[in-house]
This record gives sequence, C-alpha cells and structure tokens, in this order.
Amino acid sequence: MASQQPADRPEPPSAQRTSFGAALTRWRERRTMSKKKLAAAMGFDPSYVSHVEAGRHPASEDFARKADSVLSAGGALWQAWRADGPLRAAGAGASDTDGLVVEEDHARLEYDGTVYRPMQRRRLFNGGAEPVTRYLIRISVDRYPGRPDRSNALYRARPLTWDELALTASCDGEPMSWHPKQDRDSFKEAWLRLENDRGRFPLYPGQHSTIEYGYQVDDGRWGPWFQRAVRLPTRRLSVELVFPAGLDPVVWGTETSTTAEAVPLRTPITRAEDGDRLVFSWATQDPPMGARYRLEWRFRTRDDDIEQHRPQLRTASDRMRAAGIVQRGEPILATTARPFDLPAEAGEAGDVVDQLFAAMQRVREHHVFGKGMGLAAPQIGIDRAAAVIAPPDPDAEPLVLLNPRVISASAETDEHYEGCLSFFDVRGLVPRPLKLEVAHTRLDGRQVVAVLNAALARLAGHEIDHLYGQLYTDRMREGVHPIPVEDYRGTGQAWTYR
Repeated sequence: MASQQPADRPEPPSAQRTSFGAALTRWRERRTMSKKKLAAAMGFDPSYVSHVEAGRHPASEDFARKADSVLSAGGALWQAWRADGPLRAAGAGASDTDGLVVEEDHARLEYDGTVYRPMQRRRLFNGGAEPVTRYLIRISVDRYPGRPDRSNALYRARPLTWDELALTASCDGEPMSWHPKQDRDSFKEAWLRLENDRGRFPLYPGQHSTIEYGYQVDDGRWGPWFQRAVRLPTRRLSVELVFPAGLDPVVWGTETSTTAEAVPLRTPITRAEDGDRLVFSWATQDPPMGARYRLEWRFRTRDDDIEQHRPQLRTASDRMRAAGIVQRGEPILATTARPFDLPAEAGEAGDVVDQLFAAMQRVREHHVFGKGMGLAAPQIGIDRAAAVIAPPDPDAEPLVLLNPRVISASAETDEHYEGCLSFFDVRGLVPRPLKLEVAHTRLDGRQVVAVLNAALARLAGHEIDHLYGQLYTDRMREGVHPIPVEDYRGTGQAWTYR
C-alpha cells in the first residue's frame, strides 16, 4: 500500500511543477476550505479565487504569497506561481499586474466646428487586494503649445469652469458621482466615485468594470493637439479624432517616454469617411508605463487663421523649454529671488502661485513624476521667492512656499538622484538632509514652520536652493557628475528610504 503524504509536508518538486490554479485548488481542498472562506481569509473577492483556479485570470504576486501563507503550503504555492511565470508573460497581458490595470483605453474626440467633445472609455481590472472606490481623471488644455505666455494670459482671462465642462461619468452604465480635487484655470482633476445616490458599486479584486466620462471645451480654449499618457499598466490604447470633412483636416502624431526623444508614432493613423465627417484612428498594444502619445492636426481651410509655428519637442529639455521652463545658463537661475512683502503683496504672490501651478501642469503633459515634483518662480522667469511642491502621494495637497528659508536641517543625510526641469536631460546624485524645518509665510502674513521628512525634505531643499540661485549640481560630491537621463533607471519610481 502506498504511504500517504502528511498534510503539512511540502509537495515534492515534481508536484510543484503544475499550474498555479490547479495547485491552489488542491491545497484549498486539502485544507477543507471553500472558495468563499479562502477569499475572506485572504481579503479577496470570491470571484477572484474562482477566476484564478479556472485559469481565467493570472494571480498576482501578492495573491500567491497570501494563499501560500493562509493555506500553510510551505512554499509550494509560491513555487507554483513562479513556475507559471512564462505562461503569465505569454498570455496574460496587462492583467497579470498587481493593482489596477487598464485592459482597454479608448478615447474619442469629436469637433463640430466650434466645440470639442472628448469621451474616454476605460475597461478596468482590479488585480490588487483591495476594492477600488474611486478613479482620478485629469482635464488639461493648452490653446498655444510652446507659447506659455499666451496660454497663461488666455486662461487667466477665460478660465475653464466645471459648469462649462459639463462633466458626465458612468460605470457599466450606472451614473457616477464625482467631486473636484484640483480646480485651476486650465487644469482640472476630479475623483470619479464608484457610487451614486442610489448605491455603491466598488470594483472588487478580480472584477472588471468599464468607466466612461466626457466633457466639452470650446475651440477658443482647446489647442490643436490631443495627448494620451500611460499612467497605469495598459493593455491596449486607441484614439479616434472626428472632424468635419469641410475643414480638410490633416493629422499626425508623435510618441515619447520619460527618457526618450519624441519620434513619429510607430503605428499608422488611418483615415475613413463617415458622411460629412472624417474619422482618424490610431491604436497601440501594451504601451510602456510613462509613454506619451500626442496627436496633432491642422485644418487647411483655416490655415490663415492660426499660428503655424510649433516647437520641436525632441529631447526632455526641449519639452521643458516649450512648457515655459527657463533653462540653465539664464541669469535669473543664478540670483537670489526677491521676497514678498506680505500681506501687502498678497495679490501679486497669489498670481505667481497660479502661474506656477499652470506651468506644473504643462510640465506634467511631458513626464510622469513618481517622486513628486516642484517648481520655483525663477524657473518660469519670475524673480520672486515662491515655490510649489507636489508630494509623491497623488492624494496629498500641494505645498506652497512663500519666502521660505531653512531654519533647521538634520545631521542625518542620504543620497538620491535628482532631476531639474531647467536641465532635464541628465540626473545627478545629490546628498541632502533627511529632515528639514522650513519657515515660510502665508498670503495673510502669518509665519509658519513646516517640518518635512524624506522625499518632501528633498523636494523642498531643491526648490529653496533655486530661490537662492543654486542648482543641485552645486551640492553634488566632488568627482560625481550627472548622468544622461537615458542611463538613469529610476524614472517614474519613488525614492526609497530606510
């Protein structure tokens, strides 16, 4: 009679070389647990367990580790998951990523001759361990690409409003509620909530949902470009532009990443007739994280009415220059900025802060900032002591610094690579204190002290240096030199701390 293997003994290597789904089923049944009970113990939705066991969805690394622990598999489930690696890579697409995945991202932009109406449709898969209850969207416009002075003046005079945008959103056909996160003249952020006044419909682990949203902008405030940025793992990305045929439109496009030069789209734009309209379509599979795809156009019947000059946006520094960022070598970057007399100059200070936020959004159109970002007034040509910092956490509120000065710095330091928008083609290894105390002034004249740690301390130190005419290269250790951004491997990733 064959001896029976003890229940808690790890399976032999031959048994481990099986699909993860089958191994999960065997261990779950060995522990006499239902799918529902296992899912509850792991913090996942029962449907996710069913999908994994049936092979309909690849398991995330987090799921495999938790299953091994909950089922006391002694590493067998983890080994089975690792052995499934080639299968996941070959057949899973974006859905093998832990966290929220965009399986299908489709954008359609319609123009009727006076108003642009974008519509976004995204099919989402929750490969994480927690339910998703909201989704962040961004609305950004720039009437005059490469001419930030004209754009700033336009949107100060005619800011976008939520009422004009008429934002609508739905999830699997169910209306979604939403609330603003940021409200700037030419830039909006909103949280689409997976709920409405009739109930909630979270996206649980292992489940899919399709979110659609749309809005409108008049052509006096919409520039001749439409950009798609890959901020989440995405399996397929597609765009349609629909224009009146009578305008005789011409469409082209470029793509770039956070480290690469802009090049023509690698897949073609197709053109089709739809009655009295022309439809331009473009798509790509498995776009890399951080990629930017920019479609541009002109209407040949209106060539006399538009400004034809558009800057070349090949390198990272080219793109920053076009966004209105002063580049290294300009005298303003080597001088101490003038402080504000607050509250007497509150109006002027507020205007400078608004211009900083507008410039930061133009910059975001060209780069993914996984470490957070900052911008100082001298970098947009304004000789005043103001800076704005966006923390690495996208949910955190930006930090506005007026007349900042460091009053205390920790003796403990660390060293990380930094980039500067004023010479963005390189990255440099810079030592900085792990903790700063920064005194700054509110618009009403109140003096406050901010205690900043880790990434925020580094970001603040970088921007405050700008206000005193210093660049990060001034702080690098002797013998250490910046490296080309193409050689840097930390783009889009947060700094790590002990």
